[in-house]
Amino acid sequence: MKDILRELDDRRDAARLGGGEKRIAAQHDKGKLTARERIELLLDEDSFEEFDMFVAHRCTDFGMEKNRPSGDGVVTGWGTINGRMVYVFSQDFTVLGGSVSATHAQKIVKIMDMAMQNGAPVIGINDSGGARIQEGVDSLAGYGDVFDRNIRASGVVPQISLIMGPCAGGAVYSPAMTDFIFMVKDSSYMFVTGPDVVKTVTNEQVTAEELGGATTHTRKSSVADGAFENDVEALAEIRRLVDFLPLSNREKAPVRPFFDDVDRVEESLDTLIPANPNQPYDMKELILKVADEGDFYEIQEEFAKNIITGFIRLEGQTVGVVANQPMVLAGCLDIDSSRKAARFVRFCDCFEIPILTFVDVPGFLPGTGQEYGGVIKHGAKLLFAYGQATVPKVTVITRKAYGGAYVVMASKHLRADFNYAWPTSEIAVMGAKGATEIIHRADLGDAEKIAAHTAEYENRFANPFVAAERGFIDEVIQPRSTRRRICRAFAALRSKRADAPWKKHDNLPL
Repeated sequence: MKDILRELDDRRDAARLGGGEKRIAAQHDKGKLTARERIELLLDEDSFEEFDMFVAHRCTDFGMEKNRPSGDGVVTGWGTINGRMVYVFSQDFTVLGGSVSATHAQKIVKIMDMAMQNGAPVIGINDSGGARIQEGVDSLAGYGDVFDRNIRASGVVPQISLIMGPCAGGAVYSPAMTDFIFMVKDSSYMFVTGPDVVKTVTNEQVTAEELGGATTHTRKSSVADGAFENDVEALAEIRRLVDFLPLSNREKAPVRPFFDDVDRVEESLDTLIPANPNQPYDMKELILKVADEGDFYEIQEEFAKNIITGFIRLEGQTVGVVANQPMVLAGCLDIDSSRKAARFVRFCDCFEIPILTFVDVPGFLPGTGQEYGGVIKHGAKLLFAYGQATVPKVTVITRKAYGGAYVVMASKHLRADFNYAWPTSEIAVMGAKGATEIIHRADLGDAEKIAAHTAEYENRFANPFVAAERGFIDEVIQPRSTRRRICRAFAALRSKRADAPWKKHDNLPL
């Protein structure tokens, strides 16, 4: 019996060593943690339960039968984050470059199936050289099986991808179908075709970092939702994000203790809006002053900064926030901001996370670049997402809400539940100057008349009261009382039920 137990211990020690001390040292020299070190930091202490530690590949071509490391380049299992169950896989670059074989993929598929069955998030830590070439189509089939599980799990359990090394070729499509992607600066990259292929086909010379590094994907492509300085920071921030999310679509997000007064009055909000309607202000100040303890987890902070998305808590409960940012492009909606916000709204709706919308939008960004890029279809994505969402929706208009952008931003017409406006808000088809020049075109040559007409239009429409008279605004509120009003609104909506007509699925304007 002792011999068998000793053999078990020896096998476990060998499996935990991955590719060996030399390769572990090489991983550390690059500033990267090993697969198991990452899991230890991500999960609660001693909570990890590993699956398939002794699985080995079955390839016999190209001499592969002589090298069959235990675990086959990926560590899989489950554990807890702040006491709540999650499933995790972590690719081990020290074992055959973390390359994906048929058995490697089967290990990932197994925990994804269990996550869906048991209702818990899946966190994938990607650090792989790609498909294992020696296995040919078997490796591709393994990828296909993982992709299939990503699709099935979408909207069922939260899926989070951490890119902590290379992720290239077909491998990128698994993270692309997950809910959130985070990268590590200077040590991770994602692309479909690498720099060498790009140079051969298009004659472009580009580095891996320029082509698919963290800066590229957080600022230009919007593929990644955030980037962190190193592995340790990335894993700590993922723990923080998971704490905002429900375990599955069968559960609500966790309610955390809070030490902030629901009736807290923020008098500084009364002076947040500048007297000059063209002067910007920072919408993040409002978000932070409304949130419990000023805690805000921003998503896609570096991309499409004219709109803000992220999570706060109100009375300890998770709320998704979408807000125009007047500091960037005057808060206009455009292609990028519409896509960013639409995806976030759809995620919140998938997992029953209420949505709070702060509106200061002068319209859609004009120009040929936007029109040629399909701003009509992309803007419709956000419109569709808000209209489709059945979760509690509370909207606060702080200043401008003009034209179609007013309707798109969670207006009463898209079945928002509570629509509030500050006294400083202006709800109209367009700004006073533009409207006057159209209505009183005959007087364009007379500056005094135009000024008088503009003042008249502002007095009549540059306020929230016309919309309030129609019932499109439920209440005009004091800015200082915003936290109390929205907390009470969400409290009133906790038992909300909304049914939609039966359909196989919608046809989102992609």
